[in-house]
Amino acid sequence: MSALGTSKGVLEIAKFAVYVTVPIGLMYFFASNTKNLQKFMGNRQYVVCPPQGPLPPSPEELREAAREIARKRRVE
Repeated sequence: MSALGTSKGVLEIAKFAVYVTVPIGLMYFFASNTKNLQKFMGNRQYVVCPPQGPLPPSPEELREAAREIARKRRVE
């Protein structure tokens, strides 16, 4: 007997049909009506940027700070 004729085969076919049609149906529901999509996505803020902190020192400032540290070490 083939597995397609048994009750397990019918169940597997039904599960596969549900797994395929649900995502396609949801995609069609949201993509066909942009108001639905905007209503669903508009309620959430997906990107949250942290406040900008102080900028790192420039290369010139780092070189000058390194020179100062070197001068202090030579004096000691």
